[in-house]
Amino acid sequence: MVTIKTIEALNAAVDAGFDAQVALTADVVRFPSTRGNEHTAQDFMANQMRRRGLSVDRFLVDLDEIRHLPGFSPVHVNYENAWNVVGTYRAEAPKGRSLILNGHIDVVPTGPLDMWTTPPFEPRVEGDWLYGRGGGDMKAGQVACLAALDAIGRAGFKPTADVIVQSVVEEECTGNGALACLARGYRADAVLIPEPLHDCLIRAQLGVIWFEVAVRGVPVHASDATTGANAIDAAYLVMQGLRGLEARWNERKADYPHYDHVDHPINLNVGRIEGGDWASSVPAWCRFEVRVAIYPEQSIPAAKREIEETILETARGSAFLRNSPPEVTYHGFEAEGYVLSDAEEPVGVLAEAHRAVFGSDLEEVSSTATTDARFFGLYGGMPALVYGPVADSIHGFDERVNLTSLRKVTKAMTLFIADWCGLDPAT
Repeated sequence: MVTIKTIEALNAAVDAGFDAQVALTADVVRFPSTRGNEHTAQDFMANQMRRRGLSVDRFLVDLDEIRHLPGFSPVHVNYENAWNVVGTYRAEAPKGRSLILNGHIDVVPTGPLDMWTTPPFEPRVEGDWLYGRGGGDMKAGQVACLAALDAIGRAGFKPTADVIVQSVVEEECTGNGALACLARGYRADAVLIPEPLHDCLIRAQLGVIWFEVAVRGVPVHASDATTGANAIDAAYLVMQGLRGLEARWNERKADYPHYDHVDHPINLNVGRIEGGDWASSVPAWCRFEVRVAIYPEQSIPAAKREIEETILETARGSAFLRNSPPEVTYHGFEAEGYVLSDAEEPVGVLAEAHRAVFGSDLEEVSSTATTDARFFGLYGGMPALVYGPVADSIHGFDERVNLTSLRKVTKAMTLFIADWCGLDPAT
């Protein structure tokens, strides 16, 4: 257990460095680290790790090294700039419990820039909020990993166990970055991932499947539209059929104890659509991309079969589609759900750290999203705790993270490291 005197010293150290922590978070937000563009932000993170005396491993995600592993998600994009960065603190004489601090550098696209109040990669602080794409999801949490280690050093201590800080890519679309870290041999006694989560602990998270549906039509001049087959109209019919699948899966929530109390746990999102070539031509093609959630322990192959059967059944109801069935392609997420179990010890340590800072019990939630925690918990045998600050409008316009929450979560993370890993006076 951490003494009251040490708790006070560590909290004061976080406070002393918090302005610098916010400034560093803003610096990281300035990097437009969307899919395929993360490398410059990773260079920055590597330099930050080196400045703190961490041993840095910067490596390219190699698909040939991970495609055969459980948890791999199929890709159809280039990985030539898919760099991971890992910084490791090695204890001189380890006697505590080791820890991985994991965060992702990749962010989702911004959408139309004119719908942001200010440019998404020009961070600003307004009141108690830091605005900018990725500020909440999850660069504030990622920088908090470094800030927690800074605070420990500032207070005159050093951890007595190894601490591994991971900055990974691909969290927003496959998770293959975290899988590559696992394949590279990184292991610890526990994992802490400070994703934005409203000062709560994720006890359960859903899985995710991405797929594309391609529909072909028969093009004719628009003046003879009834003699052709409109691929966009047909695609809409398929979407309606998939809505039926979404409803059926939500009706099963009682079969999954962590989600029986959650309103509408399964969300199916048509996230992208394109089709047709000319306003006066009946469209010959349409493609749309879908993200759908699945429950923990719901089989991915079985879920795929239901998706495909639903699409085929919908096609049978269309005079055209029954003879020209849509094609389904899977790419991106094939993520299992994850329930944090057999983790009473690290959860108890985090709960005590949270209580010391917030003055209240640690709330546990079942998330309708997914995180990289599944790789560590399901395939690495490591309890993965997801615990992060309050954020708002993640994946939306004017994304922001709450600074009061961030300060407290950083303190709780620091106390967790102190208790879990142990501390010695720095020499």
